Amino acid sequence: MESTTTLIEFGAVILGLGLLGALALRFGISPIPLYLLAGLAFGHGGLVPLATSEEFTAIGAEIGVILLLFTLGLEYTAPELVGTLRTNLPAGLVDLVLNSAPGVATALILGWGPVAAVALGGVTYVTSSGITAKVLADLQWLGNREVPVVLSLLVFEDLTMAVYLPILTAMLAGVSFLAGATTLAIAALTISVILLVALRWGRYVEKFVHSPNQEVLLLKVLGLTVLVAGVAQFLQVSAAVGAFLIGIALSGPLAHEARELVTPLRDLFAAVFFVFFGLHTNPADLPPVLGIAALLAVIGVATKIATGWWAARRAGIGVLGRGRAGAALVPRGEFNIVIAGLAVTAGAHPNLGPLAAAYVLILAVVGPLAARAIEPLYRYLARRQGRPVDPDPSHDPGADPDTAHAAVSHD
Repeated sequence: MESTTTLIEFGAVILGLGLLGALALRFGISPIPLYLLAGLAFGHGGLVPLATSEEFTAIGAEIGVILLLFTLGLEYTAPELVGTLRTNLPAGLVDLVLNSAPGVATALILGWGPVAAVALGGVTYVTSSGITAKVLADLQWLGNREVPVVLSLLVFEDLTMAVYLPILTAMLAGVSFLAGATTLAIAALTISVILLVALRWGRYVEKFVHSPNQEVLLLKVLGLTVLVAGVAQFLQVSAAVGAFLIGIALSGPLAHEARELVTPLRDLFAAVFFVFFGLHTNPADLPPVLGIAALLAVIGVATKIATGWWAARRAGIGVLGRGRAGAALVPRGEFNIVIAGLAVTAGAHPNLGPLAAAYVLILAVVGPLAARAIEPLYRYLARRQGRPVDPDPSHDPGADPDTAHAAVSHD
């Protein structure tokens, strides 16, 4: 009877997520806030708490994180990753300092302690790669000159997470400095080995995984990804980071086919992941932190827009392109919830989970809306100032005539 109840509950959850996804599509917003709200409704303190399917949902949520980061890794080759680090290091450091500082400062001001401060700094720092990628595609910005700048910042953030997550995990576990340093050294060695394999022997990994049969290919890709993610977690590296690096190792000719096969599974389990986080957040805990979350969200919008503006200007991109770059970086989502989930599980501070949930809910909605508003706002301000809105339609409207020549070398 218990298995029957589990099937009914899980089926109802998946069907409900499908209906929420359809609703999000209709209104042109990210479905992530709706998935989080669904988790809040059916979790502890919600309207109808789930009785039996929570354990199965927890496993699905972990697979969701792994597949999210794996498909993100497929977007980059190892040489591109190394080149990105060299070229965009200054912009990446500005992003890190400017956007982690509000979270760190907030936790320290509230007296939550240094561990919670490090966790909340990570929550406010990372842009949602998933939502940003969807925004770029939906608004047809993928061909714009500012997109490489945006992607380079996302890659830098992901690599920063590869170092940050082992440090956070060690701090949450309360280990000694020596144990923490050992954990970080093991993590760095693991990451280096996987990157070295991706750079030098990636073609052999692809040859091992490749199959003309889609069923066999899917089983190989999924099995290798989950296996390496598990080994990475055993070696004190986040499973998500291990999956990201496997995606990089496979990001050759095989990447397109692997992405098509894995994407439906990723979308299913990612939705389960967001619901799972909501399940562990009591709605009654949200009102006390809503004001702080709203203030952090306002600051987060400003700091991400400033980051994108500065990075795009440094690349010689014009005013509209700078605005688009900044707006594309605003959404927060999957990784922010991952960080908060780690902290909540380890008992960092009881209010950190609700604060992160409220923060992500706000910016997952505001981010795509802000991106849609950039071009109408630009045209409105141009008309108010009596400037031509688009002086040369044959050129990217984000290109500044004064800097267009200088920007060519950055494309």
